[in-house]
Amino acid sequence: MMHSVFGREYGLCSMNKETEEVCELVEEGYEVLGMLNWSDHLPWLGAFDPQKIRFRCSKIVSRVNQFVSQIIAEHRVRTSENKTSDFVDVLLSLQGADKLSDSDMAAVLWEMIFRGTDTVAIMIEWILARMVLHPEIQLTVQKELDQIVGKSRRVRECDIPAMTYLPAVIKEVLRLHPPGPLLSWARLAITDTIVDGRPVPAGTTALVNMWAIMRDPEVWTEPMEFKPERFLNKEADVEFSVLGSDLRLAPFGSGRRSCPGKALGLTTVTFWVASLLHEYEWKAADQNPVDLSETLKLSCEMTKPLTVKLRPRHA
Repeated sequence: MMHSVFGREYGLCSMNKETEEVCELVEEGYEVLGMLNWSDHLPWLGAFDPQKIRFRCSKIVSRVNQFVSQIIAEHRVRTSENKTSDFVDVLLSLQGADKLSDSDMAAVLWEMIFRGTDTVAIMIEWILARMVLHPEIQLTVQKELDQIVGKSRRVRECDIPAMTYLPAVIKEVLRLHPPGPLLSWARLAITDTIVDGRPVPAGTTALVNMWAIMRDPEVWTEPMEFKPERFLNKEADVEFSVLGSDLRLAPFGSGRRSCPGKALGLTTVTFWVASLLHEYEWKAADQNPVDLSETLKLSCEMTKPLTVKLRPRHA
């Protein structure tokens, strides 16, 4: 993810000052934004900032802007030398009405990293948990991978478009375990308005409960059952896009303010899950059965981290 966006890699095994700064910013951001902020529920507390959340956020924003601005400046020099290779270069190449200011670029880039790494890791964990609970579905995915990839090499990105069953599995996991069941659809009312007959005053933060919509029996047949087959026919593949065009299945939000990294994140998840399932058989750990209990922090995480047994599939 870091290489795709910034054009550089940050290895945890080879920590340096820049890597430490990235890790600190991400960890601090997760902690602050994942906290229950009482000022959100009791507005009169906002002026006092009793939990120091606003203070900590302002410090993070300053550090993020400084960090990202330096990377943008370095890319401007590199772009002038006609060396284009990553997402920063794509943003810098935008012209006319699409051209972004440095502050807008910093916001988009940090959203890609901050939400991309968190969401991708959590989604992979949910998918693997479901594969352990449903070994027959795991086997079907692996048969598809063996047919497309074979057994003599690893999965490549060019293999992804040929897959049909794995994308259906990922859609079903997104339906039952959306990483941002509320926050993906947070919107601020800028004027007084009426929604479904209910008054919504200006300044109100409205949340769309995608978790409930994607488990609604009036929308889905057998909503609590894990059935990737519901997305397998050709019509369903067109009808049920997870990128925001279908409001029944919009885990990344919809419209102009949907998640900017949704396509990259989805491709990353598909590639890594395909790689992991192609290389290993995933089984439940003897002492730690899979628990699908959820904890809502910044994202909807597994309350008990996934513990598994692995068996290599290829000698």
